[in-house]
Amino acid sequence: MQSTSFSIADALSNLQIKALNPMQQASLEANATNNAVVLLADTGSGKTLAFLLPVTQLLEKTKSVTQALIVVSSRELALQIEQVFKKMGTGFKVTCCYGGHLRETEENNLKQAPALIVGTPGRLADHIRRGNIVTTHIETLVLDEFDKSLEQGFEAEMSFIIESLPALKKRILTSATEAVEIPDFVGLKNPVEINFLSGEKSPALAVQMVRSANPDKSTTLFSVICTLGNRSTIIFCNQREIVEQTSQFLKDKGIINVFYHGAMEQQERDIALCKFRNGSSNVLVTTDLAARGLDIPNIRYIIHYQLPITQESFIHRNGRTARMEASGTAILLLAPQETVPGYIDPAPIEIELNADAGLPAKPDWTTFYVSVGKKDKVNKIDIVGFLTNKGRLKKEEIGLIEVKDFFSFVAIRKSKAGPTLQLIKEERIKNKKVKIDVAK
Repeated sequence: MQSTSFSIADALSNLQIKALNPMQQASLEANATNNAVVLLADTGSGKTLAFLLPVTQLLEKTKSVTQALIVVSSRELALQIEQVFKKMGTGFKVTCCYGGHLRETEENNLKQAPALIVGTPGRLADHIRRGNIVTTHIETLVLDEFDKSLEQGFEAEMSFIIESLPALKKRILTSATEAVEIPDFVGLKNPVEINFLSGEKSPALAVQMVRSANPDKSTTLFSVICTLGNRSTIIFCNQREIVEQTSQFLKDKGIINVFYHGAMEQQERDIALCKFRNGSSNVLVTTDLAARGLDIPNIRYIIHYQLPITQESFIHRNGRTARMEASGTAILLLAPQETVPGYIDPAPIEIELNADAGLPAKPDWTTFYVSVGKKDKVNKIDIVGFLTNKGRLKKEEIGLIEVKDFFSFVAIRKSKAGPTLQLIKEERIKNKKVKIDVAK
């Protein structure tokens, strides 16, 4: 039985999507008649919607139980899927569970069983063991980017989760990588495979390279960023220590940037990504953690500061740009002793740097931290109203707003940040005393 009130047309309208792409349409058709589907498609091609639509069609309004489970490799990917599902406007409750998030908050969210749960293997397994997630009616399972979860050593947790689903009928697995062996514990029998992997770089993606005269490539990196100008750029490194060293070097040289890796606290990660998303920083220095699960529009440049270890890593890093028909450029930064990896064919075009390029223009936005969120019954409309009334801001002076469970982030025109803080520092939101300051 399918949900009677869910409309694909309404969901697409809510997402401001005119039509499904061929991969999404193929997924919808295959899932309509098969209980085991493996979906292979390039990063940035719209896989999230390709599995959410079939899942939602299977949810029933009359059931007040958890009916579907989506297991993902990272908290960022979980949050992205939750956000897309909410924007679809299905009317079904969804809850996100991941490490670094207060378990007590998730436990409260799970008391009234959500129709759909999205989460990372370790946290989901923990909730199942504690009895917070009732698995007896879960009939649909999605393993999104299952290869990454296996690569990160989640086999034991994933096996336990699947063994805990006695009513499981449907399995959907997705990946942007071909030829990954699917473990027996997944229980996949006679799956239908939908393969939309191009095997090639996006036609909108240009691949270039820059040679550094010195083994220490940091000065060359600085010159690259100055040449590129004030455009949205991700710099990929292989180690967390190099991420932080590179970020500090650029900061010392006057380049506003944020860094991001797996050893950071959750709130630190939230702040870094929010600043990059809302334009408070146009440069993000990161590990391969950001190569998947980040759906940030209009990223123009990818810089491989340290060469990717595998071809898959190269593909996933580059997938952050040139998404959904937008153009983008990937740049390899080579030290004298480094060569272009053999899997990159044709060879990248070597570019010359502009020796006269100065520092890029500073970002136009700054980010405010606001100490209230969803659990305080505060939403984006409340924050906009507060800032326009008490802060005397025009709507065009307020940028992207992100409301988390217990706090929020707001982008404000940098020229207005100081005066606005003075106006609102003693004010209340929904009669609540709040802390508001520039996010650090």
